Amino acid sequence: MRVGVPKESAEGERRVALVPELVGKLVEGGCEILVEPGAGDAASFPDASYRDAGARLDGDPYQADAVVKVQKPSAEEAARLRDGQVLIGFLQPLTDKEGIERLAQQGVTAFAMESIPRITRAQPMDALSSQATVSGYKATLLAAERLPKFFPMLMTAAGTVAPAKVLVLGAGVAGLQAIATARRLGAVVTGFDVRPVVREQIESLGANWLDLGVVGEETEGGYAQELTEEQQRRQQEELEERLPEFDVVVTTALIPGRPAPRLIPASAVAAMRPGSVIVDLAAETGGNCELTNPGEEVVREDVTILGFTNLPSTMPFHASQLYARNVSALLHHLAPEGELVLDFDDEITAGACVTRREEVPA
Repeated sequence: MRVGVPKESAEGERRVALVPELVGKLVEGGCEILVEPGAGDAASFPDASYRDAGARLDGDPYQADAVVKVQKPSAEEAARLRDGQVLIGFLQPLTDKEGIERLAQQGVTAFAMESIPRITRAQPMDALSSQATVSGYKATLLAAERLPKFFPMLMTAAGTVAPAKVLVLGAGVAGLQAIATARRLGAVVTGFDVRPVVREQIESLGANWLDLGVVGEETEGGYAQELTEEQQRRQQEELEERLPEFDVVVTTALIPGRPAPRLIPASAVAAMRPGSVIVDLAAETGGNCELTNPGEEVVREDVTILGFTNLPSTMPFHASQLYARNVSALLHHLAPEGELVLDFDDEITAGACVTRREEVPA
């Protein structure tokens, strides 16, 4: 099987779908890897490292049997794909119907990394979790940089400096990583989630549990189920009362394929102390804060609100390493002996597949 690794074309995307370490293992497993020159440069993986790992630097990785990407292909890139070819990447099947339709018309068998079933057997392929780890870590660093206070308690000759107080809303992978990072930096950390089952995980990281009296259910995929309008109203009211206690708020609440739930209304921002910081990791789908501007840093009511998107791309070396492991695990699943064997009776193969060539009208 030949696997193509194109250079990412999306604006601001610095990750690469396969890194040299994984290329070497795939070559040992019988694959031929075609890497577009410069594909790994932005992630600090030079062409020479791919060549040393056994890859062939090729100007047209789209001639391969399988093409692996980070971001969904542009219209021009999709046009280069052919009937029967396999595509792997973050394809946004719930929000980019036009893009998925385009792939179907091309006869592409496409596997979306965000559609990998959340089952034990598929954990090595769980790219949403691996990239959320990067986002949670970077969100905390961004907050520490913007906050006009120290995160840790300091005892100096000039007196004692009190530690910062950090609140993390949502205790999925990103939230737990944000909690762990803020604790390492010395802050006093509190976590909240509508799923009471994650309280133990929050407290195991040394953080406090914020009880707002709002409880929600967990979906099969491990996400928090969307709250009713009444529950959302109560949650916002409780948060508005408690937010002034904190210097930093990191929000991570997401529901796949839906706008981000609104947790922090403008009135709650106005109640926060001047100089406070909000990092909204749900900015790409509208934001958990009413005043978030996706892709921007703004100051409202003397509170800094960071709505940056695609944080994993800001740490491309390790984000690419983690993502490449997920992609490699999926490739091994689809081609266990180095040749594609697509078994659509398998839960992982069927669950991740968003277009199949037999779905294309004759």
